[in-house]
Amino acid sequence: MKMRELEKRTGVSRQMVQFYLAHGLLPEPVRPKANVAEYSEEHVRAIEVIRRLQTEGRLKIQEIKQALAGGPASAPTEVAVIPHLDRLFALRAGVDTQLVPLSSIESRNPKAKTDAVVLQQIGAIEIVRRDGQSQVSRMDAQIVGLWGDMRAAGFTEERGFDPNIVTMYLKAARDIAAAEIDLFAAHVSRDLPVEQRAAMAETASKLMLGVFTVLRMKAEVEAFARVEQAAKGEQPTKNDRAAHAETAPA
Repeated sequence: MKMRELEKRTGVSRQMVQFYLAHGLLPEPVRPKANVAEYSEEHVRAIEVIRRLQTEGRLKIQEIKQALAGGPASAPTEVAVIPHLDRLFALRAGVDTQLVPLSSIESRNPKAKTDAVVLQQIGAIEIVRRDGQSQVSRMDAQIVGLWGDMRAAGFTEERGFDPNIVTMYLKAARDIAAAEIDLFAAHVSRDLPVEQRAAMAETASKLMLGVFTVLRMKAEVEAFARVEQAAKGEQPTKNDRAAHAETAPA
């Protein structure tokens, strides 16, 4: 859309839109040629969020900018403001806000549309109908695409593998995320500045994902060894028995 339509959709003047852009509060528009700018629904949503932050959160432009940049004065005191800041940050960074048609994933996953229906049923993704098409967020598109990669690697329905298997990973991901948040909240003081806590959480998430990946690989190697031993009629070793005991349900 052109600037005139953006002004009409948001009730914000051209000068104010340019002001928001100059302060880095909006994603840059697409510029197909000099002196031509094309705006999208992301700009509409971002402007709506900025207006809410100004009216509901009573934040000034400079305070919004500092909050997005993670500066020392960036900690909003009103809890209700935080979801708006998260939303604006995601819009500005282009994180998981732009929808893509499921049809665009079919080159990677020819069964993208049917897989997406199953993945939505188990709560792994969300399908949105827009412009007469089934669309998903970019993050959800990755999930659909990855399942296509699994099928291409030989994990087919004929062998007993279908998208419902993702339920197991979804539950594990939610359980781990909930446990991590509880642990973080219990041991990281709320007296620390918000930006410091956010940085700690982001770093821990990346590092512990690496730890979890290695632990999972180790567990799978041990599990494969037990299966092979059982198939050969061999007795598990002492270490195998100990590992199995630790992972066995109570």
